[in-house]
Amino acid sequence: MPNAPRPRVVVALDFANPMRALALADRLDPARCALKVGKEMFVVAGPEPVRWMVARGFNVFLDLKFHDIPNTVAHACAAATRLGVWMLNVHAAGGHAMLEAARDAVRSTAAEAGIARPLLIAVTVLTSLDESALRATGIEADPASQAQRLAALAHGCGLDGVVCSAREAPALRSAFGAKFALVTPGIRPAGSRTDDQSRIVTPEEAAHNGADYLVIGRPITGAGDPVAALAAINRSLGYDA
Repeated sequence: MPNAPRPRVVVALDFANPMRALALADRLDPARCALKVGKEMFVVAGPEPVRWMVARGFNVFLDLKFHDIPNTVAHACAAATRLGVWMLNVHAAGGHAMLEAARDAVRSTAAEAGIARPLLIAVTVLTSLDESALRATGIEADPASQAQRLAALAHGCGLDGVVCSAREAPALRSAFGAKFALVTPGIRPAGSRTDDQSRIVTPEEAAHNGADYLVIGRPITGAGDPVAALAAINRSLGYDA
């Protein structure tokens, strides 16, 4: 995979205790992984851990999944951009106006601040949702069809990519081309617990399916040796660890 983006593995720091997250991050190499900060840690600790990770040289994915009226999301995306994150996300289900407001806010804020523009990606269908769970929300389409529909919306609004299941990645790659970033949670190395994920694949399968970035949490953060666990996954993707 010579043209694959590096680092491909995004370690999900889903800790309530920010000190645990920072202690783990301090053991990791920014050349070997990116880091994801989600709602739990951000609510507990605010933006300071993100600033620390950015200062350490990590690519930081701020996974707050903004979904609100366009003006509110635009201001949130502008604030996230000023933190210097590498990537942030919104829910594609917010619709055209919200997606376009987010896109414009990220672009203008990065330009005004003189910093690199972060990737703006859209969440399609959460990997915890199977067909019956999706139907319970009033959506009759199967997860793959709904993901395709929402990815088309995000692509049409000029976003950089989507969060999707790696199972949907081949169809999305075919539909939207090589430059549309596919970020895939629900990744579990062979033999790992599935936890609360429904549509899961191994790292090797995700890469083969066309995923650019693999979000992996508990198989790394819950391992006895997280550094070794990350190294093993990188090796499985064809990278020396």
